[in-house]
Amino acid sequence: MLKLECTNRVACLTLDRAPVNAINADWLVAFGRVLDELAGREDWHVLHIRSSQKVFCAGADLAEMRGRFNAADGVDAMVGAAEAMQKLFARIEALPQVTLAEIGGAALGGGMELALACDLRIAASEANLGLPEARLGLIPGAGGTQRMTRLAGTAIASRMILTCEMANGATAQALGLVQWSAPGSELAARAAQIAAGIAALPAAALAACKSCIKAAHDPSRDGYTEELAASRQLYGNAATRERVAAFLAGAARPKNIDKE
Repeated sequence: MLKLECTNRVACLTLDRAPVNAINADWLVAFGRVLDELAGREDWHVLHIRSSQKVFCAGADLAEMRGRFNAADGVDAMVGAAEAMQKLFARIEALPQVTLAEIGGAALGGGMELALACDLRIAASEANLGLPEARLGLIPGAGGTQRMTRLAGTAIASRMILTCEMANGATAQALGLVQWSAPGSELAARAAQIAAGIAALPAAALAACKSCIKAAHDPSRDGYTEELAASRQLYGNAATRERVAAFLAGAARPKNIDKE
């Protein structure tokens, strides 16, 4: 269901559950095991999540959902499934490493919520993205209402969630739901380029940046104080000092100026 490959500090996780990467209990457990494995490795700076299928992820497995819905404890079972998804997506969101979702096809319901849990998103111009749960009398209960609102604001979240609107990649970029869009034929190369660029950056700096960005949305944290604390820690980091010293040495060299 999932294929992991780590190369050049990029952990590429390919969703590979045909035909639509439907999310079921086994998929959630498998994804959790991948995160457990990555937690024990230090050879990656970026988690790049992509799909081998025509869609990115179509959301919950309908067969499993049908079984839960018709069970005697159906309400508890359905809520428990949403809670399990919430916990997995929270783990992804809490990673100190940068996460990138490459959305090559439809990202609906839980699939969109998975993408929203990532730091960065790039979508194919032709892809359809949305949270259509209200059509069934439900809500995007795996974090969709919270993350989309924090990401794009109340107006956009209300538009997408309350109308069940589908947005293609270009529209999603305009709305702030993804940071980039590209034609499907160019998506994989562009996503790989973005991941490689991030992977070349110092892991400690990336983790500190992520933490301070999150502080900006948490009223219980003083982001400015955390910036200073992170700066102090990084300035004391040997690798950082080496980079800064090299930058300052280069900046100090006189530039060649053609004289008239």
